[in-house]
Amino acid sequence: MTMKTNIRLLARFLRRDSASPSPNEWPLEAQRVSFAYNGRPVLRDVDLRVLPGQMVGVIGPNGAGKSTLIKILSRLLRPDEGRVSLGGRDLTLWGHTQLARHLAVVPQAAQLPETFTAWEVVLMGRTPYLGLLGNETATDMAIAQRAMEETSTWHLASRLIGQLSGGERQRVVMARALAQEPRVLLLDEPTLHLDINHQLEILSLVRHLVDEQGLAVLAIFHDLNLAAQFCQELVLLCQGRVFARGCPEKVITATNIAAVYGVEVTILSHPHNGRPTVLPN
Repeated sequence: MTMKTNIRLLARFLRRDSASPSPNEWPLEAQRVSFAYNGRPVLRDVDLRVLPGQMVGVIGPNGAGKSTLIKILSRLLRPDEGRVSLGGRDLTLWGHTQLARHLAVVPQAAQLPETFTAWEVVLMGRTPYLGLLGNETATDMAIAQRAMEETSTWHLASRLIGQLSGGERQRVVMARALAQEPRVLLLDEPTLHLDINHQLEILSLVRHLVDEQGLAVLAIFHDLNLAAQFCQELVLLCQGRVFARGCPEKVITATNIAAVYGVEVTILSHPHNGRPTVLPN
């Protein structure tokens, strides 16, 4: 391979990793996405769009395809059919470093090194920004500390991951994601293992970042009431298809819940904000 060829290939790689859409337009979009495990359909013709300044909740019973959708949107899985794009650019064309600077994921059960401290794990969120020597700057450390303070984990900084409870680990993973300073945040059951005060704290923080900083968020929820309170838009999945989408008042209805979950419920309006609240019959 000639020197000229090497230079041309390097230039092509650098263009792929650095190209980015307009900073004001960062939608995450899935178009007619389908996926199957070993021939068993899990997602079928799913269309989805998350805009800057928007928090979209994905709800549905177990087996509806929610976690598979998150994996496809984060490029852990490739769809069998359809397309996923970020900022109008196909997700497969993003370089790893650039994608990590713009999209962060909080998985349902993150695998964390037990012998690392919480501080070391959160600092991993700065990896996409490190220079050739791989050393964190004072700015990196300040951003990581702020992320820990926002998620009420700063007091855990020196604790080993193996010493933390499930809820504490979940908040550390959230802090690591925020330390990436993403434009798009994907949350797979972000309130898993959290008690009610930390559930509200984390979701209030996320919604603040959506409203004040224009973060685009897609979150999976099992708790319909939390989804209705914090999301501007909901997508209800049933057997891998989009059964309903729209504002919480449109999606969370007694008819939809009965059709998808097979249970009879009563829907009341929240006394403070009018959002739908689900009560069992």
